[in-house]
Amino acid sequence: MEQGEEAERYVGASVPAVTYGLRGKSFLVTGGSRGLGYAVARLLAAEGASLAVCGRDPGTLDRASAELYQDFDAQVVTGSVDVLAPGELEAFTRRAGRELGGLDGLVANIGGKRGGGLLDSTREDWQDTWELNGGHAVRAVRAALDCLRPGSSVVMVASISGWKPRFPAQYGAAKASEIYLAGALCQELAPYGVRVNTVSPGSILLPGKSWDRLRRRDPDAFEAYAQRNPSGRLLAADEVARVIAFLLSPAAGAVNGAHIPVDGGQPQAGSGTTVSL
Repeated sequence: MEQGEEAERYVGASVPAVTYGLRGKSFLVTGGSRGLGYAVARLLAAEGASLAVCGRDPGTLDRASAELYQDFDAQVVTGSVDVLAPGELEAFTRRAGRELGGLDGLVANIGGKRGGGLLDSTREDWQDTWELNGGHAVRAVRAALDCLRPGSSVVMVASISGWKPRFPAQYGAAKASEIYLAGALCQELAPYGVRVNTVSPGSILLPGKSWDRLRRRDPDAFEAYAQRNPSGRLLAADEVARVIAFLLSPAAGAVNGAHIPVDGGQPQAGSGTTVSL
């Protein structure tokens, strides 16, 4: 296999482009300045959508916004938001709705964890982990309801950890709550004409992130882990982004309250090779 072909395995570059019919629509992506959230933002911008993107680092937000404008001439509203700080997420969500003249969808992408195992984590670690995941999704949806147009779509980004249990428990439990939320909120928000679904990615290879660091530090361990998956590789961010874009699109109008794994058939943690990140 040539070097370029090897790289292509991990970036998903060989997959044909698809049009999702999102031109002229407006979407908010939490954590949209880097990683999976940025891959989603780029795909939506390429479709001709306007965006609201929040994250913690103003410099990263500025770079992401500049690239989206330069590459796609996209209108982008940005905000530096700490979702653990009371009111910041709500204020940004409402401002985004006003500046974009309404929203056609919301991607609750922010996530994370605090603490270690059961005996190495505190009550605050569990509370913060919930707030970073399910809590932030609930708050964003509540704040966005006044500006979500009928026919809008909410996508919550959960994780393989939310339905294939793995360490640490607080992260998987928080992600499992997002899967449950989609099934419950899709019924509650039906009078608003808002659909709610969950996507659960498997392990994604992202530049500079944990799996990329392992690939550089210990190629053999990385390859052994990747080979556990039926495809023999980790996911590319744009592979997950395309599923999210579909759920945001009118073509997914009958998909509601669903949990959609996008993990390439990744096995449950604990089987096969174990790696330390």
